[in-house]
Amino acid sequence: MSQASSSNSQGHMPAKDKWEFDESVTNCFDDMLRRSIPQYDVMRSAVFNLGTHYVQRKSAIFDLGCSRGEAIAEFVRKYGAMVRYHGVEVSQPMLKAARERFAGMIDTGLLQIHDMDLRHKFPMDTPSLILSVFTLQFVPINYRQAILDKCYDALLPGGAMILVEKILGSDGKIDNVLVDEYHQLKVANGYSKEEVDRKALSLEGVLVPVTAQWNEDMLHKAGFSTVDCFWRLYNFAGWIAVKKS
Repeated sequence: MSQASSSNSQGHMPAKDKWEFDESVTNCFDDMLRRSIPQYDVMRSAVFNLGTHYVQRKSAIFDLGCSRGEAIAEFVRKYGAMVRYHGVEVSQPMLKAARERFAGMIDTGLLQIHDMDLRHKFPMDTPSLILSVFTLQFVPINYRQAILDKCYDALLPGGAMILVEKILGSDGKIDNVLVDEYHQLKVANGYSKEEVDRKALSLEGVLVPVTAQWNEDMLHKAGFSTVDCFWRLYNFAGWIAVKKS
């Protein structure tokens, strides 16, 4: 399994008015996330550590919106051939990068990287763990509940979904404070104010967050009776939702 890219994302500007996960983003994506997500490494570790409590042998792990495969890679290293792996992605450059990264595992048939739009299709297998890390926020709101419903239905009893999203503050004033702190963090991590402003503008209408409560309500509506927030900082949060045994 090859390693993820670590190209520096400083100086990167969106190629178009609307954000796209194009080749330029793919090449510096891992560095971009580390500079853009508060406590990024803490969040990644939490996702992996929590996920290990729910992985069942001879089941599958789904990574919805797998990008270059950073999240699923840790599970591959730990479980190897004990489980099956499905990454789902729609960006062609990201698909190419993930398939190159996991070429050996793909050849064995244990891992698949699907070119799949979750609005219309869903992987076919029996997962004990489903990851959705900064993915649902890019799906039009009217499709999100149906996707979470499919996640719940697909999960084995006792399995879990881990959802991580950018969120809105509970009211406009709080949200403005959270966004301001977030933008200051990005500047502290090496981005210029112009880079921060350009990216924010290009993401308008592409990345559409909802409140923490809205995300929790959708998980409950899908069928999850146990839903808990395991990480939150500023306008980012992560939840673990467990399906009853």
